[in-house]
Parts: sequence; structure tokens; C-alpha cells
Amino acid sequence: MQQILEQAQRMQEQLMSAQQELADAEVTGTAGGGLVTATVSGAGELKALDINPKVVDPDDVETLADLIVAAVRDGGNKAHELAQSKMGPLAGGLGDATGLGGLGLPGL
Repeated sequence: MQQILEQAQRMQEQLMSAQQELADAEVTGTAGGGLVTATVSGAGELKALDINPKVVDPDDVETLADLIVAAVRDGGNKAHELAQSKMGPLAGGLGDATGLGGLGLPGL
């Protein structure tokens, strides 16, 4: 019984360490061939958004909005993949232990 408790304690420590690594990590999502770039933390928080001035057209705001959504979605997908790679082996049957839960964004 003691070995099981020690193993559970080690797994919990590894899980907490992986969660901290995710919080500190950043990934970049892009759209429009890099015209819009979204930086997302490994935990799924949008940290920065960079928009190339070439894509800003006052007569076509819809395209800009689409590129922003695509870049954020790409960053979110990459953050989720990073979380899966770091947490997947540890989470086992714990459900969505990544804490991302799809980032709360539709389509993720």
C-alpha cells in the first residue's frame, strides 16, 4: 500500500511540474502566410497578437477578422498539442487534465 501511495505522490509531482512547464511555454499560431501571428501560452492564454500592416484594409475588415480568428485557433491547437504531449502520459485516465478544455473557443 505504501508503494502505491508513493507512486501516486510521484505522479502528482510530475503532473504539477508538467502543468508549470505548460504555463511557462509559448507557441505561435499564424494565418495568411504569417500576416497575422498569435502567441499563446501552453496553458491556452492568448499572450500577443501581431498584425502585419499590409493586411489592414478598411474596406475589407472581414478578411482581417477571419485571419485573426484563424491565427488564434492555430495557436490554440498548437497549445493543445503541446499539452497533450506533456500531460498525455501523466493524465492516463484522468480526463482532460491539461486544463485547456478546448480553450473555451468554439471549434477547438
